[in-house]
This record gives sequence, C-alpha cells and structure tokens, in this order.
Amino acid sequence: MQLHLGKGFVKKVKKRVPWIEHIVSDARAALDLNYSLEETRIRVPTKSLCIACRGARMLCRKPRCPIVVKLYSYLKTKPLIDATELEGSSPPGVFVGRIGYPYVFAGPLIPPIRGDTSLFDMPEQWLDRKIDEIVDFRLKLVRGKFRVNVKKAEAAGKLMDQSRELALSAVPVDAEAKFGKKPGKNFIIDGELQPFGPSAQLKELTTGNIKFDHKIEKAYRDTDLKALDAVLDLYKDNVPVSRIQRAFSIGAFGIEKQRRLVPTRWSITAVDSNISRILRDKAVKRSPVINEYRVYESDYLDNRFVVLMMPSAWSYEAVEAWYPGTSWNPSSPNIAICGDWEGYEGRTTYAEIGGCYYAARLAVTEFLSREKRQASVVVLREAHPGYILPVGVWQVRENVRSALRRDVKKFETIKESLDHISKRLDIKLNNWVDSSRLLENELHQERLTKFLSRSHTR
Repeated sequence: MQLHLGKGFVKKVKKRVPWIEHIVSDARAALDLNYSLEETRIRVPTKSLCIACRGARMLCRKPRCPIVVKLYSYLKTKPLIDATELEGSSPPGVFVGRIGYPYVFAGPLIPPIRGDTSLFDMPEQWLDRKIDEIVDFRLKLVRGKFRVNVKKAEAAGKLMDQSRELALSAVPVDAEAKFGKKPGKNFIIDGELQPFGPSAQLKELTTGNIKFDHKIEKAYRDTDLKALDAVLDLYKDNVPVSRIQRAFSIGAFGIEKQRRLVPTRWSITAVDSNISRILRDKAVKRSPVINEYRVYESDYLDNRFVVLMMPSAWSYEAVEAWYPGTSWNPSSPNIAICGDWEGYEGRTTYAEIGGCYYAARLAVTEFLSREKRQASVVVLREAHPGYILPVGVWQVRENVRSALRRDVKKFETIKESLDHISKRLDIKLNNWVDSSRLLENELHQERLTKFLSRSHTR
C-alpha cells in the first residue's frame, strides 16, 4: 500500500489503515476492506484533514463525511467485482478520460448486475434522489479501459468498435468483460472528488444483441453530417441530452475523416454549450421580451437555486456562493462567491466557473425558446455544507430545469423581486448585488429611469 502525501511525496505503509475500522459498523466488512488495502493506493490531497479527522471529528465542517458515504457504496460493490471477469448489463454507458490527451483511456461502463440498469447512467432521472443513491449509481459502474488516440480511434480495433456500438444502444446491453487485473483495488481518500466506479485494463469484451437508438444510429451512419448539426437534430428530436453527450464523446458524429473521441467531461459541456448557444441565437433573441420580473426556485442536495428573469433583451449570468466546507471552498472560513456573465452578443471566452455555467444556460434557453420569449436572466446558487461532495454539472442543469417547471412569482419592479429573493436565500442581498454585473446594471438602470422621470416632471 502507498500513502500519497501531497505532490512529489510518496510513503510506503505496510500496516493497515486503522481509522477505516472505526467508521464501518460491520467489523467483518471493515477487516475485509483493510485486508484489500494491502494492494490499495490511498491518496490524501495536500492540506487534507482526512487522516487527522478519521471520519469522526468532522473537521471539514460538513454534516456527513463524504468518504464514509463513498466507502459504504464501495463495500457493497466490492464483493461483486472480486475477479478478473465481470458480467452485467451496461446502462448503456461509456467513459472517455482526459488524462494524457490525445492518448486517453476509454471503455464501457458495466455494473455487476443484470437487468434494467438504465437508471445508473441517466442523470435526467436522478433529481430528488438522495446523494447516497447517486454515489451507489456511480460506484457500481465498473470502467473497462483501453488506451486510444482520440484522433485515430480505429487503431484501437475491436474494443473500440464494441464500445461505440454499446454507446449507441437505446436499452441496457448484456456484456461480459475480462480484465488484466481485478478492478476495485484503489480507494481514494478525497472528499472533494466526484464518485467514480472502479476501473481496470480491459482485455476482452463480449456484448449481447444491441438494440440501436435509431435516431442516434441515423446520425452515426451519416458521415457527411457535421457533428454540431447531429447534436442539434437529435435535441430537436427529443433525444435526452445525456444520450447525445455519450454518443458525442465516443466519436459517433461528424464528417467521417474529422471524427474523434471527446473526453466525457468535455463532451458534457460542449453539448450544453452548443445547444444553448443555438437556442439563444435562433429562438430566444428573436422573441419578444417578457413583461414582468419573474422568480423561480429549486432546492436539491442542499443546493438552493433562484432564477430571476428581467424584462430586458437577452443577457445571462450565473453566480455561485460556496459555503465553507463545500467542495470548491473546503478550507476558507468565508463564503466564496464567483460568477460569469454574457451580454446580448454572448461570450468569446470560456466561463471561469466551468460547465455549471453552460448547464444552467441550457436549462434557461430551452425554457425561453419554448415560451417564445426573451429576458435578461440571473441564476443564483447557494451551495450549502449539506452538499458534501460534487456529483456533476448535471445537477445544475436539472435543478434549474426543475425551478423553471415550478410555479413562478411575478413582480412589477426589480426591488419587489429582490425583496422576495432576499427571503429565499441566506446570503444578504447586497453581497449578491456586489457580485453580479447584471443585478448592478438593472438597479442602476432603475435609478437612472427614476431620475430622468423626476427631472421631466419638474
């Protein structure tokens, strides 16, 4: 076993890690886990409190230890994958890594379960699921991996072809995988990482009959169709975004000679960004402006979202406030607020807050395009300590979608709408205004309008 203490320092530890026995109620399971750690690498991030805390003192200020949550899921999955061979039904799912780009690891996601496993890789259906369930979904998906050049996927041979076919399926696919070693030998002690299932080098893959999603298969067979056009056509044809992202990642779209794999994390943001950009430019900005101020709300996994729509030409902003102890603010004693915005013409640079910006923008633009309306939109997010570990940008997209499906509160003025928002969020209103370009502009515009109105009546 190796204990990684920050960058560039590795210490070999021969004895068991004792604190695991203290946090697992099943002593036999704890001992079994410690035994497996003889061949396990434990990574502890720089400045981590995990070893000092041992899952009991809650030094990270979270209400629950995220490592313990992942550990229990790991323990439930581990006995089912204690071999170099695995049988199960892929949701279907595939994963393309980004480390080492353009030479990356790719491969299928297979749980040690047969049957309808579609829920394991369908985040559109995860809203209102408990975080323990989401961690279970993630950790049950065993990733078979093989090395591939993203620009020369065909060189990876049969494993690449099988993984792509699996990704195009409309329903779960029975699969048998043979690995170079047993998966699940690594358990990372890091409360800030998203939950990911075990992985191992894939040597052989056998799949059952595949029922292709005919809409996606049609785009795949059309080697003269540009990737962006394929994405938009499928979205308009009501194919779930997660399925489009999966096929996009595995290189199923585009002009034949230009096709390439896209790391899963990048493909998610690329699809969100491109669909929302087209909806914004082709539908939202061509529609009439709303007539009132609107406020929508959603609360999930201790993330509170408020969406404010203002009667102005299109502009958009996403502002996030991370409480101490949350994933992106683990050590500071203060609330961290950050955001990005765009005016009528959009952005020319990548948003600093990353994929969350584009995930929320997709939810907003698809809502406005359905209504055939235009607005200036501010999405405010409070991430409270109950959000004990990041689960992916999907929860931002689905949270904002959920907010926009709920009853709306309408107001005549920006002051009335902000007064209402101040009662729904914990952070003081002036902190939001100080961090928001669009709110400051709107308040300035209102003050300017009132000043001109008073001057005109004199």
